[in-house]
Amino acid sequence: MPLLAAAFSVVHPKLLAQPRLEPSFDQTTAVTFAVDLARSAPDRSPGSRGAAKATAWVVQRFADIGLRAQRDIFEADVAPFGDTRLVNVIAVVPGSSPETIVVLAHRDNSGTSPGANDNASGTGALLELARSMEVARLDHTVVFVSTDGGAFGGAGAARLAEHPEILRRIVGGAASIVGVVNLDAIASGDPPRLLFAGDAARSPAATLVATAEDSVELEAGVAPERPNGFAQLVDLAFPFTLHEQGPFVARGIPAVTLTAGGERPDTTRGDTVETLAPAQLGRLGRASQDLLLRLDGSLELARATESYIAVGDRFIRGWTIQLLLLAALVPFLAATIDLFARLRRRHIALAPALRSFLSRLGVWLWAGALFVLFSVAGLFADGGARPLNPDVPAATDWPVAALCLLLSLSTLAWLVTRPRLAPDGPVPQEDALAGHLAALLVLGVVALVVAATNPYSLVFVLPSLHAWLWLPHLPRTQYVGRALLYAAGFLGPLVLLGSFALRLELGLDAVAYLVGLVSVGYVTPALVLAALVWAAAAGQVGAVAFGRYRPYPPPEERPERGPVREGVRRAVLLSRRRRASEPEPEERQALRAVDDP
Repeated sequence: MPLLAAAFSVVHPKLLAQPRLEPSFDQTTAVTFAVDLARSAPDRSPGSRGAAKATAWVVQRFADIGLRAQRDIFEADVAPFGDTRLVNVIAVVPGSSPETIVVLAHRDNSGTSPGANDNASGTGALLELARSMEVARLDHTVVFVSTDGGAFGGAGAARLAEHPEILRRIVGGAASIVGVVNLDAIASGDPPRLLFAGDAARSPAATLVATAEDSVELEAGVAPERPNGFAQLVDLAFPFTLHEQGPFVARGIPAVTLTAGGERPDTTRGDTVETLAPAQLGRLGRASQDLLLRLDGSLELARATESYIAVGDRFIRGWTIQLLLLAALVPFLAATIDLFARLRRRHIALAPALRSFLSRLGVWLWAGALFVLFSVAGLFADGGARPLNPDVPAATDWPVAALCLLLSLSTLAWLVTRPRLAPDGPVPQEDALAGHLAALLVLGVVALVVAATNPYSLVFVLPSLHAWLWLPHLPRTQYVGRALLYAAGFLGPLVLLGSFALRLELGLDAVAYLVGLVSVGYVTPALVLAALVWAAAAGQVGAVAFGRYRPYPPPEERPERGPVREGVRRAVLLSRRRRASEPEPEERQALRAVDDP
C-alpha cells in the first residue's frame, strides 16, 4: 500500500517561464573580480587582517558599480577561532515589489590557500550579477550579500536566515525573502552541481530546483549533477550541509546552491588563480542570471519548502516516503507486542530484564555526561552549533587523550556494574527471552520517539529492529549466524558514518568529525540521548545473543553493598595492597636495622 501511494504521488514540477531578457553576464569582468580578490587577500579566514581587507574590497567594488553597500557586523562563535567579529556586506537593487530575491556568495576561505575557486569565483560572479542587474527594471527587489564565515558552517547565511529583520531594515517595508540562490566554488573545471539539502528535514520548492537545473543545462550545455536518491534520503534523515542554502531551507525559505564542486569543495589542487576555469565561471554565471530573471519574471513563486526525493526529472513526495518508513515499523511493533503478551500469559517476569537494561543504560548515560563535561572543559571541538570546516585540522584531528580518558572512566563504570550483570551459570531460556524482549521494547520506544521528531531518521533505526527481531529464532549453537544477524543491526549507524566518510571524503576521520558535531551542539541533545538509549539496548541484545546475559538479581541475592559502594571498597583495598607491596626506602630499612636487637 505505501509503495503504491509513493508510485502514484510522483510529480513533474512546473518550470518557470523563460526570461524576457537574455543574460548579459560578462565572463571577463567576473574573472577579473575573482583574480583580484584572491591575489589581494589570499587569507580571508574569519577575524584575520585579510578578512577585513576583503570586506573593504567588496564594499569598494559595489561602490564602483553604483551600489551603496551596507555592513552587518555581528559576533559568532566560529570553530576553531572562538568568538569572532564577522561582517556581511549587503547591496540592494530595488524593484517594484519589496518581495526579495537574495543572491549569496561567501568571500572568506579557510586560509590554507588563496581560495580562488572557493570562493573568490562566487564573489566575482556575485559582483558581476549585481553590475548587470543594476540597470535592469526588476519586478522584485534583488539583494546581493557577500557573507562572512561561509567556509565555517555558513555563519553569515545563518545570521540572515535567523534575523529577517536585517533585510527588512535595509530594504524597507514588509520585505520577505521568496528565494535564495547561493554561488559557491563555480570555477573548478568539474561538472556543475546543484545542492539543496537543509539544516532541517526539508527541501526547497520543487519548482525552484527544477528551474535551476533547466537554467544550468541551458547555459552550460549539460544537466547539473545532484545527490542521488539515497543520499537525499540520508540528508533528510540527518539534516546536514556545508553550503549556505541550509539555514534558509531549514526556516522555510526556498534556496539552492550552484557549484562546480562536490559536497566538500576540492582544495587539493591548491585553489590558486592558475587553477581557475574561466569558461565555467562564465557558464554558471549566465545560468545563475537566467535563474534570477526567471524568478523575477514569475508572478507566483513557489515560496514554501517541502520534502521530497528527486530522481531524474521526477520528484517523489516526502510524505509517501515517511509513510513507507512508518509502515516498515508496524511489523516490528506487532511482533514485539505479541511476544510481550505471550510472556505475560506464561508469567515470565520482565522486571529483572528491565533492571538489567537500566544498569547498562546507566553506564552509557555516565559516558554521555562525561562527554558533556569534557566538551565544556574544551577537550573536544568547541564552537557554535554549525557544521565544522573539514579542512581545519581541529575538525578531523582525533582527540586521543580525551577519548582515552573517556573510555577509561566509562570502562571503570562498567566494571562497577558488571558483577550484577555477568552470568554465573546457564540462564534459562525464559529469562533470556525476557531480556531480549526488554531490549526490543526499548528499541520500539526509541523508534517511536524518532518517528515523532523526524520520520526520515527511521532509516538509521529500522535495520536493528528487523535484524534483532529474528535473533531468538536461531539456535544458540549457530554462532556465525547470530553474529551476522547482530552485525546487520548496525547498518543504520554505518550508513550515516559512510555518508560522511565518502561524500565528504573524510575516510576514517568521519568518526572524529561526527564527535566534533556532537561536541559543538550541531547534533541535538534529544538525538544524542536516543543514540545512548539505543546503544544500551544493543548491548543487552548482544549479551543475550552470545550467552553473556543475566537478569538483574532479586534483593535477596544481591550483596550487602551496592555497585558504587563496592567499587569504592575495591579501589581502596587495591590501593592498600599496592602500598603494602611497595619496597621500603633504603633509609627506613637502615633505621630499622639499627633498632633491631
